[in-house]
Amino acid sequence: MPDQVDRIQAQWARERPDLDVGPQGVIGRLHRLANHLTQQLCLVYERFGLSEGEFDVLATLRRAGEPYELAPGGLAEHTMVTTGAMTKRLDRLERSGLVTRRRSADDGRGRVVGLTPAGLEVIDRAFTEHMRNERRLLDELSPEQAEQLEALLTAWLVRYEP
Repeated sequence: MPDQVDRIQAQWARERPDLDVGPQGVIGRLHRLANHLTQQLCLVYERFGLSEGEFDVLATLRRAGEPYELAPGGLAEHTMVTTGAMTKRLDRLERSGLVTRRRSADDGRGRVVGLTPAGLEVIDRAFTEHMRNERRLLDELSPEQAEQLEALLTAWLVRYEP
């Protein structure tokens, strides 16, 4: 059964027969699937009053291990956002009582961001629900399909993120 990408490819093949529109079959579907998956993932974050970026910050702090602290620059690096974007996320999370910012004991000019007890509770609950949601989404494939897809995506992604 043709999907939206098939229809787009057919239109481009008709309009631009001089071009190979084959790559749209993979790239277009990955892009569309990523959008659908992001929508489904964000539903969980929203249940906990978080944006996708805020969830990412809390999760990064949580997986850093005790005492669940990182420098803002390290957070920005782990979450692949600019320091300006990180500041906005941290401002909101701090106002919500989920993180604190303090001067670094090692470097008086540096800052450290840490989870509050409330932040630790929220991210633990949100991450548990997030994993259930990801399992639900992945269960739409057979275990063999999921394993094959993971191997293919890993082989591809390592070329961009060695």
